This record gives sequence, structure tokens and C-alpha cells, in this order.
Amino acid sequence: MEKTTESPSHYRHLEKMTVAELLQNLNKEDKTVPLAVERALPAIEALVTAVVDRARNGGRLFYIGAGTSGRLAVIDASECPPTFGVPPDMVVGVIAGGDRAIRNSVEDAEDAPHQAWLDLQGYHIDSQDFVIGVAASGTTPYVVGGLLDCRKHGIATGCITCNAGSPLAAAADYPVEVVVGPEFVTGSTRMKSGTAQKLVLNMVSTSLMIQLGRVKDNRMVDMQLTNLKLLDRGTKMVAQDTGLAHEAALALLKEKGSVRKAVDHYLSTKNG
Repeated sequence: MEKTTESPSHYRHLEKMTVAELLQNLNKEDKTVPLAVERALPAIEALVTAVVDRARNGGRLFYIGAGTSGRLAVIDASECPPTFGVPPDMVVGVIAGGDRAIRNSVEDAEDAPHQAWLDLQGYHIDSQDFVIGVAASGTTPYVVGGLLDCRKHGIATGCITCNAGSPLAAAADYPVEVVVGPEFVTGSTRMKSGTAQKLVLNMVSTSLMIQLGRVKDNRMVDMQLTNLKLLDRGTKMVAQDTGLAHEAALALLKEKGSVRKAVDHYLSTKNG
């Protein structure tokens, strides 16, 4: 297959550009990414709808990826518990090479086509769950093989890739192809492709959590109160919803452990 992600950059002699020219051209290319994501919205909608259906029936969401794609997937998964108050095993990011690959390059790990399935076994994955493969190229053996193995075991699959007509898309029940074109530095998919993948991952996890009731109005009412900033934000939410003074709202929030529980307790007591 012809890989758009490997196509020559539209720009030549980058080393001769001034800093201003580099930044202007990088910004020019980055502006094209949201438009590419917009073109993929129907496919993203189908993917998210399928994930929500599984999650409502107790299924978990797994991401599998390698390199930059794997790191982005792990980041998205790891941010779900503190942001939405869900268990850490509800959205799981699995990267080729294991946790060491998050900080260090373990490039050959992506070439093992059945390793993703072995890695997923550590989470006791089953047919209730959903697996999304993330790979800019759409050809990474770890990710493609992982989806193929999942499908053999009756597990629903999706993918996020930046090439059209890829083996990864063919292996996925719900493929998402966000074709962003050649990278500013030829083949450096940590750039536009990585940005596109991050945007789609944000859409998937955020839409999922909203559909599961983890957001009220536009607020993170189940967020973990793990630092002073979040505690202050939560206190203001409780005060706004209950009419309590700041200190009383803070005390109630600390006692109940979340904005949702604090407000629900207050309203049930007041109305009871």
C-alpha cells in the first residue's frame, strides 16, 4: 500500500529556514489536522457508539499501540480515572514493549504480530470488551496482529490510523482513517499524525464518559480530588449547586469525596 504518512514533505531544505519560517510552516501544517478529523467524523461516531454499547453492558475499553501511537493511547487511558472517577481498569492503554516503552524506545517490540494478544491476556480480556488499535502507518504488526487475534476471539475492534486502505483498517470492525498528508519532516508521524490521533482519542474517551453519565452539565463531577487545584475547583462546584459558603462546601466535599456525592447528599438531606 502507498503510505501518505511516508510521502515526501511539501517543504525542502528545512535546515535553511529561519526559526520564524519553521514555526510559520509548522503552524500552517498543523491547521490542516482538525479538518482531516472533521472528514472522519462519521467513522468516529460509529466507533464511539459501538464502544458505548459495550461499556453500558460492563465491557472495558482497551487501546493497543506502539511508539508514539502507543504513548498517546496510554496517556488518554491514564487520564480517565482522575478526570472521570472511573476504575483504572475501565480504559486501559497497552503499549508494545510494556511500560518501559513509554519513556524509552523499544522499537523492535512493534514487530511481533501476536504479542498484543498475549499482553491483553494479562487483563483477562473477553468478548464483552472493546479494543482500539492505534497506529499512524496502519501496518504495525503488533497492532494489526492484535486486532486480528481479537476478532478471532469474538472481541469487537476499532482503529485510528492516518493512511487510507491500510491492513489495520481492514482488521477493524470500526475503522477510523484520518489522512493528514505528508509530515513537515518526512515520515515523522509524531507530528501531524500524532496530533490527529490525540484529537480522536480525546473524542472517544470524552464522549464515552459523557454518555456513561460521568459529566453533569459541563463539569467533571466525579473527578478525583488529588491536588489543591482540583479541591478548590470541586469546592466551587459544590458551593454553586448548594448555596453553601466556601468553608462549608469544602468540608462537605472532603467528607463525601466527590462533587456528585457531596451535592447529592446535601440535596437529599434538604429535601428529605
